[in-house]
Amino acid sequence: MQPPFLQPDPSSTGLNPKTAGLLCYLGGFITGIIFLVLEKQSRFVRLHAFQSIVVSAAFIVLNILFGFIPLVGWLLGLLLLPVGFVLWIGLMLLTLQGRLYKLPIIGDWSEQQANRF
Repeated sequence: MQPPFLQPDPSSTGLNPKTAGLLCYLGGFITGIIFLVLEKQSRFVRLHAFQSIVVSAAFIVLNILFGFIPLVGWLLGLLLLPVGFVLWIGLMLLTLQGRLYKLPIIGDWSEQQANRF
């Protein structure tokens, strides 16, 4: 099933909201935090900022945890790298297209936080 296309709310940053959403993912949790602080208007951008922060943090924590497990953990860490890269590129492309794509658990939580923030 394809994520829906939508015309996002205008961004208070002056950027196109689709571009701002893409930039949330570009630098991982750092740009996610920056756009979370800067964005006051667009729920679309805030959703992607929260989702970027959570996804980045999850991959960092998993990499650290896998680093403590000899051999098997290192192999899992090597497997995590291409998975994270494909997810990163995919999320940026879907956001740039204006598709509202939420990851299964992280996306719903991110949307709740974006609506509250």
